[in-house]
Order: sequence, then C-alpha cells, then structure tokens
Amino acid sequence: MDKVFIDVRTSDLTLTEVLRMIEEIQAENPDYDIFLDGDTHTIMGRPRVNLWER
Repeated sequence: MDKVFIDVRTSDLTLTEVLRMIEEIQAENPDYDIFLDGDTHTIMGRPRVNLWER
C-alpha cells in the first residue's frame, strides 16, 4: 500500500527543501522506497519488496 508523506502541490516548499525532505523521509523509513510521484505531485512511499524471499 502506497503512503503519501507530503502533498507538494499544497506546500510552500522549495525544490531544495523537497529534496531534503525526501532524504529525511528515506532515513526515517528504511523499509520504504521513497519517490516523487509526478502524476499526483506528492512524495510517496511504497513498502520495499525483497524479490529473493519469494
């Protein structure tokens, strides 16, 4: 299940701040792949899947 961390459209963050927030979110959530979704303009996270454990 994807998780929305920040809605970039409704925030007043600069690009530098957005990139810094992504780094912070990645550090706080090592079990998630964090990315900027261009369709929804949000910073999202998706649980990591270990393909070797299947």
